[in-house]
Amino acid sequence: MDEDFKGSFTQQEPIPEAGIEAAIAVMRSGRLHRYNTAPGETAETALLEQEFATSVSAKYCLAVASGGYAMATALRAMGVKPGDKVLSNAFTLAPVPGAIAALGAVPVFVGVTRDLTLDLEDLATKADQAQVLLLSHMRGHICDMEALMAICDAHDVQVIEDCAHTMGASWKGIPSGRFGAVGCYSCQTYKHVNSGEGGLLVTDDAEIAAKAIMLSGSYMLYERHLAGPDLAAFETVRYQTPNISGRMDNLRAALLRPQLADLGTQCARWNERYYAIEDGLRGTPGLTVIERPPNERIVGSSIQFLLEGWTEGPVQEVLARCIKRGVELKWFGAAEPLGFTSRYDSWRYVDAAPMPQSDAILAGIVDMRVPLTFSLEDCALIARIIRQEVSAVFQSQD
Repeated sequence: MDEDFKGSFTQQEPIPEAGIEAAIAVMRSGRLHRYNTAPGETAETALLEQEFATSVSAKYCLAVASGGYAMATALRAMGVKPGDKVLSNAFTLAPVPGAIAALGAVPVFVGVTRDLTLDLEDLATKADQAQVLLLSHMRGHICDMEALMAICDAHDVQVIEDCAHTMGASWKGIPSGRFGAVGCYSCQTYKHVNSGEGGLLVTDDAEIAAKAIMLSGSYMLYERHLAGPDLAAFETVRYQTPNISGRMDNLRAALLRPQLADLGTQCARWNERYYAIEDGLRGTPGLTVIERPPNERIVGSSIQFLLEGWTEGPVQEVLARCIKRGVELKWFGAAEPLGFTSRYDSWRYVDAAPMPQSDAILAGIVDMRVPLTFSLEDCALIARIIRQEVSAVFQSQD
């Protein structure tokens, strides 16, 4: 009899007790707003910013309402205006081009490689079209960041890193988000720390940090940002920067601080599960495992594989057979965006030129969440199910 998986692909672990207790204390105080503090009290949000900045060795950190807000704020703080072109990934999720379009700017899509990273050859051909690259480390895959920065530096392109899927990851020991001018992170439920919604922005640039703080809605209370720049950085920008309110509140920060303190342990647990699934998938007929480069320290909160050269019918059959056995897979090759999948030609507010090479890769990408609520035994079972169903469909095509 076939084995079935009975677990959930969307169930997260509970918030740590320390976070629950801290959140209750905030609720009992009634002081949820980051600037509403008692005499001698430091806001949870300001402490979170300090602690996150230290964890990634950044000078400045701002806690905001979402990862998408962090990206749009970074773009604004770097001077992107309506009509400006901004380079970004063809393989990403809707908040990335959405952050660009929200400013009235125009996404210029860069292709994807078989490793699911930004195509650096395509980047080099398009780098003269824009002054900013919003780089998405999509699904946790980090490209050769030294090579990417060399291309961008040669063309005077500033880099914003979308690290929604790479908090805790690194390239050659440098934390994700620390190669470009700005790093943006998400604290949404399915990310590596969970406050339901939320985001973090880091930079070493005092002017960018000051503008971002003003944009977030500081109401001239910028001196309360312990991970912000010196007050002199605000002297001009405080009069010239609009308030586009998007602050994080103390309740979310209280939930996040204990999770941030335990992030290293959680990342190691994700990787145990990721590699257990990967090991179970290796050698499956018709399935290509994505090889991770040795310079990349991953956080395996999701896993992807390729069904290269498959047509839509067999791919859909694999997805249907797996879901019947309890395994929820996402496919990036569908003509219409579904759930948390989409592709560059899904966003019809962008007049994107066809990208045949990237289309061929996107047509084969299959994606799966790896929650920490999975046991290692669950991971082995899930891999067996995928292996069996892919093999059966692949063999039926011969």
